[in-house]
Amino acid sequence: MFELSNDHEDFRKVVRDFAEQEVAPHVAQWDRDAHFPVDLVPKMGELGLFGMVVPEEFGGHKQEGDGGEFTYLCLAIEELGRIDQSIGITLSAGVGLGINPILTYGTTEQKERWLPDLVAGQALAGFGLTEPDAGSDAGATKTKARLEGEGDDAQWVVDGAKAFITNSGTPITSVVTVTARTGTDDRGRAEISSIMIPSGTPGFTVEPAYHKLGWHISDTHGLNFENARVPADHLLGERGAGFKQFLKTLDDGRIAISALAVGMAQAMLEQATEYAKTRIAFGSPIGTNQGVSFQIADLAVSVEAARLLTYKAAWLKDEQEAGRRSVAEVKKAASIAKLYSTEAAVTATRIAVQVFGGNGFMEEYPVARFYRDGKILEIGEGTSEVQRMLIARSLGLPTA
Repeated sequence: MFELSNDHEDFRKVVRDFAEQEVAPHVAQWDRDAHFPVDLVPKMGELGLFGMVVPEEFGGHKQEGDGGEFTYLCLAIEELGRIDQSIGITLSAGVGLGINPILTYGTTEQKERWLPDLVAGQALAGFGLTEPDAGSDAGATKTKARLEGEGDDAQWVVDGAKAFITNSGTPITSVVTVTARTGTDDRGRAEISSIMIPSGTPGFTVEPAYHKLGWHISDTHGLNFENARVPADHLLGERGAGFKQFLKTLDDGRIAISALAVGMAQAMLEQATEYAKTRIAFGSPIGTNQGVSFQIADLAVSVEAARLLTYKAAWLKDEQEAGRRSVAEVKKAASIAKLYSTEAAVTATRIAVQVFGGNGFMEEYPVARFYRDGKILEIGEGTSEVQRMLIARSLGLPTA
């Protein structure tokens, strides 16, 4: 059975110290200003946070025979998310949506070109799947790419739009991988392929940043492509394999989002507990009231359960990479962890704000920021409804 090692816990402490020293003092101001801290990303790179799943030959820290790389990544995401969710999702998306598709499906040349800077935190990459009319229904993708020319002169010409794309418009964003229709298969269904489009490509426009309910620090944009041309060798993986690629990408991402949710729930537990010890009402700390203490006790239970489900899924992912577990096991565990952890985190923010009372409604208290940041966890990387559908399917229940 899975168990976090002493090395894992030592690593957790390193990331926690980093988050408390480099993020915590500034995060309230960054949130107010909707400021993306570009200078923080190379510091995260220096700490090795972007390179844990990447082999040394491409600038990463994964050595032959090492194990638990994905679990290390989840620990880093949890600890950053405990201080601020936007910084946590910057790492989660930077690795899971930016680095991993290139690492998993890229050619040696593509890996050598893009990965070293991404691992070092000198660059970020995005993954363009969602569209204005295609989210959970990714098969409804409308973005199209046609291949023009022959030989060395062949180019993909991309037209379409993407929505809600993380890390896509920062000053250091180097490339965005997008899914696009590249034709039809033998059955007449849409052929979906993944194409890498470097920042600055003519015809590739990054829309202004969204005005979001939460995740104010995270970089999120809509993208437009109008006759955007890239060389034919910018195809990522096999032509027509884009659908399978993004499904696997989302499976891994769901575990990472679970870790982000655990960080949020842990933060709410700590802050609600401390406030209940020190806030005096009617002559006593409010934690002496069962109406408060029971809610916090329930919160402690949900944090523990969410953490166990998340790290079981991360462990299964590492075991699957080593050939000891099946993809189906990981998919099911990822959906279970994602569903429970994200809903637990949203509930945790509601409980914490309630414990803080009127102060919880004030932006000077971090619980207000976490409350705003929480809801997206139940939406991104597959909604709660999609997770329930996937879990039911894994149990062999009939589908419509």
